Amino acid sequence: MNEADRAGDVRYATDGPVATITLDRPEARNAYSEAMVGELIGALDRAADDPAVRAVVLTGAGKAFSAGGDLKRMRDRAGMFEGDAATLRQRYIAIIQQIPRRMDRFDKPIVAAVNGPAIGAGLDLACMCDLRLAGRRARFGSTFVKVGLIPGDGGAFVLARTIGFPRALEMIMSARIVGADEALAMGLVHRLIDDADDPDALLGAAHETARGLAALPPVALQLAKRAAYRSWSMTLDEALELAATYQGITQRTADHVEAVSALLEKRPGRYTGR
Repeated sequence: MNEADRAGDVRYATDGPVATITLDRPEARNAYSEAMVGELIGALDRAADDPAVRAVVLTGAGKAFSAGGDLKRMRDRAGMFEGDAATLRQRYIAIIQQIPRRMDRFDKPIVAAVNGPAIGAGLDLACMCDLRLAGRRARFGSTFVKVGLIPGDGGAFVLARTIGFPRALEMIMSARIVGADEALAMGLVHRLIDDADDPDALLGAAHETARGLAALPPVALQLAKRAAYRSWSMTLDEALELAATYQGITQRTADHVEAVSALLEKRPGRYTGR
C-alpha cells in the first residue's frame, strides 16, 4: 500500500485499484469536525478523479468507526454548531450535508469497514456506503433523539433506504444501540467478520471485497450502481427508460466485448474502462 497522505483528520492511501479513506480523529472517536468534513469531500473527489482507483474502502482509526457529531462542540456551541436557529440551518446545509450530496454523486463502489461503534451521523455515513462489513465490536445507533436532536445529515432517508422504513423508524424513535449480530440479521451490514483474534481481519476482508469489485468492467459497474440508486425513486417507465439508456452505453463498450470473450474462453477479463 502506498504511504498514506494525511490532511489533518482524514488519511488517504491507495493499493492498486483500491483507495482507503480513514477517518482519523481517534481521540474523539472519529466524530466530525469542520476540517474532517472538508477533507472527506476532498478524499472522495481525489478517488473519483483518479482513473486508477476503481473502488474505495471507508473506515475509522482506533476503536470506533465514527461517533457522528462532536458532543463537546455541541455543548459549547462551537464551530459548525455556532449561531441562532437560522444560522444553524444554513451551517447544516453548507457543511455536514455536503457529505450525503457528495456520496450520492460518487459512482465508484464504496465498501464501509465498520471497525467499532457507528453512532448518529456515523451510522448514517455507513449507510451512505454501498456495502457494509462489520467487525465484532461494531455497534449501530441512530441516537439523535437521546440528545434532543433529529438526524440532521439525511440519516432518516439513508437508514430507511438501507433497512426499510419500519426498522428505521424504530431505531430513530427508540435511539437504541444495535449489536453486530442484530445488524447482520436486519440487513444493516452485509457481512460480519470475526476479528476477535485478528484486528486486521476486517480491513483485509473489506479490501478483498473492494478488489473483487475493482476487477469488474468499471463502466458497467458504475452505471449499474447509478441505475440501482436512481431507480429507487422512479416510476417503472422511468426506470426502464434509464435502463435502456445505460444498456445502450455499456453494450457498445470495449469492456463488454472483452467480458463476453473472457466468459466464453473461460479466462479472466482484462478491462480498460472503455
